[in-house]
Amino acid sequence: MPLRSSLQKGYINTILQEIPALSSLFSAYASIITTIMLLRTMFDQFLPPQVRRYVIKALKYYWEPKSSDTQTLEFEEKDGRSPNNMFNVAEAYLCTIISLDSKRLRITKKESESHFNIKFAKSQQIVDSFEGISVTWEYLNEKQKKEDNDLTKIRRCLTLKFDQIHRDIVLTRYLPSIIKKVEHLKNQKKAVKIFSLETRGFKAPVNLDHPSTFDTLAMDPNQKKAIIDDLDLFVRRRDFYKKVGKVWKRGYLLYGPPGTGKSSLIAAMANYLKFDVYDLQLMNVRSDSSLKDMMLQTSNRSILVIEDIDCSTNMPNRNGTTPSKSKSPSDSKFSLSGLLNFIDGLWSCCGDERIIIFTTNHLEKLDPALLRPGRMDMHIHMSYLTFNGFKILAANYLNIHNDHWRFREIEELIRCKKVTPAEVAEELLKSDNAEVVLEGLVKFLKGKKNGAGATTTKGDEVLEAKTDNI
Repeated sequence: MPLRSSLQKGYINTILQEIPALSSLFSAYASIITTIMLLRTMFDQFLPPQVRRYVIKALKYYWEPKSSDTQTLEFEEKDGRSPNNMFNVAEAYLCTIISLDSKRLRITKKESESHFNIKFAKSQQIVDSFEGISVTWEYLNEKQKKEDNDLTKIRRCLTLKFDQIHRDIVLTRYLPSIIKKVEHLKNQKKAVKIFSLETRGFKAPVNLDHPSTFDTLAMDPNQKKAIIDDLDLFVRRRDFYKKVGKVWKRGYLLYGPPGTGKSSLIAAMANYLKFDVYDLQLMNVRSDSSLKDMMLQTSNRSILVIEDIDCSTNMPNRNGTTPSKSKSPSDSKFSLSGLLNFIDGLWSCCGDERIIIFTTNHLEKLDPALLRPGRMDMHIHMSYLTFNGFKILAANYLNIHNDHWRFREIEELIRCKKVTPAEVAEELLKSDNAEVVLEGLVKFLKGKKNGAGATTTKGDEVLEAKTDNI
């Protein structure tokens, strides 16, 4: 009994000690409830209904638990028996964001390539982000057995996982942005090819390894800028051409004396745009129908080149007469009308994003029908070498990027005598010693100034008289 009584007293003392703490807790609780009631009263009485609804909606958005549903998109390597282009696009894109720190990588190399490629390995994951959204890519390589036999089929697939609430953004913005980026990368890595058009199809193309670029082209800087701006404007105006009802093509006429860089300019344009080049020799064309067949062999995003149009063939004009008596209209059914019909007639709409380039050494010999707007949109005069063009050649051939003590004399000689970039380039190739080369160039230019070996054709005089380069 004494023990029990002492336990009861201890229990009662403990409760009495906790009473102040409990009372403090109840006081705090009552204070919080009072504050909440006060804030609610102020919220209901002082805030407009529109503001109250906005605040409630915002609180629900941030405090309510988000859905954990995950959306999965699959990109299989095959679409039936056909390749799935989206698989290739996704794989190419992932190669640009893959980390070399990954524990597993896939290495590939084609025989024609000089480098190896690092690709996504199976069972690996890559986390990507787009507009604040996190997505996860995974490469699957599974073996599947057919039910009717023991044959094993390998299923290659890329999966894309993301929160389902972001599905619209992924489908309408993320995937199209991937396609656009891969197309840009593919265009940058593209090897430009040159085709030779013939009546019976074209020969196997070869890579156009011409090193000419706009940076190395010995041309007036303002003229180069005008050409580059025109090309840039053309390639980005697909919708504009469709809107105004015009075929998405562009025509250029390069005219000037031999050796002024017409072929180099064509190569620079092809390398800049990454457009394949189709070379058409009009002397191989026997009729308008064969010309049409040859033209239809060209692909989109290409440059059709017809060089030396003034002398490549005695082409009958639209009146049925030939410019030379050595060939009569009965010898060839190919006419100027057939060529014009493909340039801007109904057949010109067979293809998009095409460039047609004519070159000539004698502008005055061309039929005026070829020169009117809509056929040759831009006339580019390839003039004799200027001093600015020479400085580009000196930088390319001699690695001289600053002024040289001989430059003033060379500038005066270039101004008072017609000299082509090809002639000067030939002189710059004669030695590795810059001083020796420049001394030889001065002697060469003085020789031309004194009339040694200088010949000027009537056509060249006509071209030089034209002061507008474009």
